[in-house]
Amino acid sequence: MANLLVRGLDEAIVDALKSQAAAHGRSAEAEHREILAAALRRPRKRPFAAVLAGMPDVGEDSDFARIDRAGEAPDVFD
Repeated sequence: MANLLVRGLDEAIVDALKSQAAAHGRSAEAEHREILAAALRRPRKRPFAAVLAGMPDVGEDSDFARIDRAGEAPDVFD
């Protein structure tokens, strides 16, 4: 396994890491490993085009047409 040395951390960060580690019943080193693993295991964000393609096909385009009321404030409480 590889080693990682992190220099120049603020004391408050180190103290927070130690407190969190104690709350989870593990060493600061084990807590650090878990934080790194959790941050890097997160699923990658999908491209915007993929999100759009995954949206369900509901309604007609006219259902979503913009109503242009030039000069009027939108009535958001109807």
